[in-house]
Amino acid sequence: MGAYFDLMGFADGGWGVDMLRATAVTLAVALAGFGLGSLFGMLSAAASLSQIPSLRHLADGYTTVLRGVPDLLVIYLFYFGGSAVITQLGHLFGAQGFVSAPVFLTGAMAIGVVSGAYQAEVFRGAVLALSRGEIEAAKAYGMGAFLRFRRIILPQAARFAIPGLGNVWQLVLKESALISVVGLVELMRQAQIGAGSTRKPFTFFLTAGVLYLVISLVSGAAFRAAEARAMRGIRRAS
Repeated sequence: MGAYFDLMGFADGGWGVDMLRATAVTLAVALAGFGLGSLFGMLSAAASLSQIPSLRHLADGYTTVLRGVPDLLVIYLFYFGGSAVITQLGHLFGAQGFVSAPVFLTGAMAIGVVSGAYQAEVFRGAVLALSRGEIEAAKAYGMGAFLRFRRIILPQAARFAIPGLGNVWQLVLKESALISVVGLVELMRQAQIGAGSTRKPFTFFLTAGVLYLVISLVSGAAFRAAEARAMRGIRRAS
């Protein structure tokens, strides 16, 4: 046990600082991807619920393709596709050789696009769960579309969406480990580096698993607290 704490400690020769720094990178890329996914998801949900057939077909195609394609493939497409575009642009301005796309931005965008497909279904289901009578009453009262969305639809849809969004967040957190394949030194990549340097893979991967679990438990508690707060004053069926 002492050897473990020496290896994962913060003194000279310890990997504690590196592992915590990588954990922060994991959190950052996961939060960025989840935030972008929320934006994509809301836009896709709005399109799928619109009265315009072309928008509904576009939203359906987006969710079908992104939920059916492996996440790793999406990351590769974003990274190598983005790098190819940046390289060509660089050549126009005199740059030589291969120009790599920013790995953090690439990872966040890939995670955002994928998680957006799942969040779109969460948002769409939450809106469909609302009482149509309240929306019709708001229309009859003369509320405009934006005011209806801000005061009627959004607050109530959030109550139904929070549990589903919590599940999507857990998926995003695990997907962040895939970004290591394009060179981002997040928690999984740092564990691989430490394991290769010390020849103690079990120690590093076990530590990475514990750190992932801590993040998951804390964020899960935050989502449960948010759900409880959103459901205050709502009578639940017994």
